[in-house]
Amino acid sequence: MAAFTSARDKSRWEWTLLLLVPDWIDRALVERTADAVRAKATRAKPAPARLDEIRFEVLEEGRCVQTLHVGSYDDEGPVLERMHEEFIPANGLRMTGRHHEIYLSDARRVAPERLRTILRQPVASA
Repeated sequence: MAAFTSARDKSRWEWTLLLLVPDWIDRALVERTADAVRAKATRAKPAPARLDEIRFEVLEEGRCVQTLHVGSYDDEGPVLERMHEEFIPANGLRMTGRHHEIYLSDARRVAPERLRTILRQPVASA
C-alpha cells in the first residue's frame, strides 16, 4: 500500500479501468462487439492493442469508506494514507477489497488543482 499512498511509485501499481454500463449491456454484447471490431481491423487500421483484455465484470464493493478529494491525482497520497492508516483502524474497520476511485472531472478540461475524485476503500468490521 505504501507504493500507492506515500511513495506514489506508479511503476508498482496494478490497476483496472472500469466503465459503468447500463444493465441491458451483458457479457454476450461485449463479446460480440469485440468480435466485430476485430473483424473490421485491417493492416492500416488494426484493432486496439488491448482489445483482448476487455472483460465484463461486476464490481460488488459492499460497505466502503470514502472521501472527496479535490486536487491533482498526485496529491491523493496523504489523503489515502490518513484514510488507510488512521480513519479505518480508528473506527474499528479493516480493508477488505480493492481501493478504487471515481473520477468526477475530465482531466483533459479541468485544471489539476480543481480535479474532483471520490476515493473509496471497501471495509468490514475488524
